[in-house]
Amino acid sequence: MPFSKHIETNYKPKRLAVKLTAKGENYVQQGHPWVFSDSIVKVNADAKSGDLAIIFGKRANKMIGIGLYDANSPIRIKMIYSDTKPVTIDEAFFFKKIENAYQKRLPLLKTKTNSYRLLFGENDGFPSLIADVYASVLVVKLYSEIWLPFLETILESLVRVSKCKTVVIRLSRGLQNSKTHQLEDGLVVFGTLISEVVQFVEHGVSFSANVIKGHKTGYFLDHRENRRQVGLLSRNKTVLDVFSYAGGFSVHALANGANEVTSLDISSQALDIALQNGKLNPHSGHHKILIGDAFQLLEQLILEKKQFDVVVIDPPSFAKQQTEVNLAKKKYAQLAQLGIQLTAKCGVLVLASCSSRVTATAFYDINAQTLHKQQRSFSIEQKTQHDVDHPVGFPEGAYLKCAYYRFFD
Repeated sequence: MPFSKHIETNYKPKRLAVKLTAKGENYVQQGHPWVFSDSIVKVNADAKSGDLAIIFGKRANKMIGIGLYDANSPIRIKMIYSDTKPVTIDEAFFFKKIENAYQKRLPLLKTKTNSYRLLFGENDGFPSLIADVYASVLVVKLYSEIWLPFLETILESLVRVSKCKTVVIRLSRGLQNSKTHQLEDGLVVFGTLISEVVQFVEHGVSFSANVIKGHKTGYFLDHRENRRQVGLLSRNKTVLDVFSYAGGFSVHALANGANEVTSLDISSQALDIALQNGKLNPHSGHHKILIGDAFQLLEQLILEKKQFDVVVIDPPSFAKQQTEVNLAKKKYAQLAQLGIQLTAKCGVLVLASCSSRVTATAFYDINAQTLHKQQRSFSIEQKTQHDVDHPVGFPEGAYLKCAYYRFFD
């Protein structure tokens, strides 16, 4: 396949013989995808990012797994194979892993949906690599140099499996600043991109994603099922979508017959996209926008005695570091308190979190404590996690949690 010369690399990965501490060895044997630097007892002195780390067990001095060495991360080895059977890390190896990942997504692709996450990092055996499909455009986001020696091989397999016509590369901030490659963020490495804004469909609702300049790969696919469900709840209702970004919940609500939808976000650019996405679908509802800090705007709406039949609060991650967890919990409690006051009688409040460091149990407990303090009778309609194209393969891979609370008064 004719890929851009920018993805070519002259570096040939070396094979590294690695010994770990007993604790690190146990993690590998349990299938955990991360080996931290302090778990490494012995490794080649000339190890470089992208080298194959062959991990040997202490007891029988036999291979227990293979990872990719990452010289720039405290997670020094990122596992791609956890077994004792001999294996060759080649095109066939990666193709089989990608084909297996694709098979898991087939139930979703049998719906009216042509956008999905084909590779979900560690959870699909590709640590620090994400591959999202929007119609016929594949967007691959790299978070580490470990994949540079294997990139062309992996892209060929991704195109073969997904049948995509175009491939765009997105880079993490660290990789954008790296001088070890010729890649650029937003580079089209295969096929032709007619427009950086790509239209796609999820559960029959049309959207667009800016695959060159948008967050992550251009859109957030993980909440797809929750967006569908909010849409079903919204017929003839008023809806408030807080931290709306490109209007995922808002657009599903409009497309499913909501009377009025308010999209609230701090980014005017994101709200412009939300309005445009709304117009991609026939609807008779009124789409309003509110630009500014969510906490302040919610307080203002309460002062104005505004209430909505459906309130969705889906903030960005509040705890990117462990030191931020306590503050994050306070923010979740504050948002739940504000949301309760803005939800109308017999209305539904949908609260979500994407902070992996705040566990689902902790998040649901915060919501329950806040709800009980407000003394409104309610029921928990459901609790949800990742959609089918975001399988969870290890504890830290689970980050998304969402709960639906229905009030009776």
